[in-house]
Amino acid sequence: MRRLAAASALAIGLLFSAPAWAVLPGEVLADPALEARARTISAELRCMVCQNQSIDISDAELAHDLRVVVRDRLTAGDTDEQVLDYVVSRYGEFVLLKPRFSLRNAMLWGTPVVLLLVGGAVMVAATRGRRVKAATALSKEEDTALADILKDRA
Repeated sequence: MRRLAAASALAIGLLFSAPAWAVLPGEVLADPALEARARTISAELRCMVCQNQSIDISDAELAHDLRVVVRDRLTAGDTDEQVLDYVVSRYGEFVLLKPRFSLRNAMLWGTPVVLLLVGGAVMVAATRGRRVKAATALSKEEDTALADILKDRA
């Protein structure tokens, strides 16, 4: 029973410490404040190899290079925004896990909604134009002619 509990505790500990394995000991900055800023920025940047992981938890070589770039820029005195701008200028906006709001992004996300609204309006307009007109009553001459036709067929 104790072995099972110890194995479970070890497995849970390894599971929750896995993201910390990506940052190598040689990458960690001596200044804890700068390291915290580097971790915050790294959590916002996408690994271009893994694509669904931040560079903070990815063990890809490119993620390592990006972590080093982030730390180098921070030690050079850049602000967090300047570091992000630098990385975006080199890799494009796709490197951000949460893209910045811009007119291009608004158009990208808004176009399907606009197309659905326009399509719905066209469908409503088309169905309104197809409404069946109420039949008007036959005149006395038409009623007589119809009766004669039906009499001849019978």
